[in-house]
Amino acid sequence: MNQLSSPLGDQLRTWRQRRHLSQLDLALDAEISTRHLSFMETGRARPSREMVLRLAERLEVPLRERNTLLVAAGFAPVFPQRDLGHPALSAARKAVDLILTGHEPFPALAVDRGWNLVAANRAVAPLMAGVDPQLLAGPVNVLRLSLHPLGLAARIVNLDVWRTYILERLRREIDITADEGLVALLSELRAFPGSAAGSRATQGAPLDGIAMPLEMQIEGRLLSFLVTTTVFGTATEITLSELTLETFFPANAETATAIQSMAKTVA
Repeated sequence: MNQLSSPLGDQLRTWRQRRHLSQLDLALDAEISTRHLSFMETGRARPSREMVLRLAERLEVPLRERNTLLVAAGFAPVFPQRDLGHPALSAARKAVDLILTGHEPFPALAVDRGWNLVAANRAVAPLMAGVDPQLLAGPVNVLRLSLHPLGLAARIVNLDVWRTYILERLRREIDITADEGLVALLSELRAFPGSAAGSRATQGAPLDGIAMPLEMQIEGRLLSFLVTTTVFGTATEITLSELTLETFFPANAETATAIQSMAKTVA
């Protein structure tokens, strides 16, 4: 569905169906009648600005798409979108930088909704050394970099498990956002090959949704990480709401020692 040109009713119905809700389910949650909701979905009733926002909240529509719903209903967008370098976001940018810098000597990075690199601390550079320069030409897409045969894929020991985790996570994000750019990215990543024969394809499974093990061969050393994700869940600004922090923690003492040693070369 092209949301930018679709009537409001069609968009509401599509979001409701994506959330696997009946009209009765959504009407009860939004405290309106099923008849009223039906009329809005068919275009027979024009909702107020407050009603559009109420339904969008109940449907857990991302902020970017809430603006699209408002425009379709004839209202101005209410959620701002500014570059992270904008003066109005200076405090947020400082917070992001503090988190990334404070995580050193271990790697940490920030990505936008399209998985493009926004910021990274100094510990990330050694992990990317030696990859195809074209993959590092901006904007750097970290998922493409991770799974591309000329990127990090050849160094990831548990590539098949890592690849499955990445693709499944991307599928979940598509379910949440309906982002066509992510759909195209998923199609591209699926075409990349898995691990070569003999690799530890079954090594490392997600730890109850808290962290994902990642094992890499870097400079002749096996580095084992636990990768965690942090989002700004209460943000009311589109850029911040779509920002994700990926932090790498050493999974064992050997990795911690190796990372600390590598950090001295980039200090």
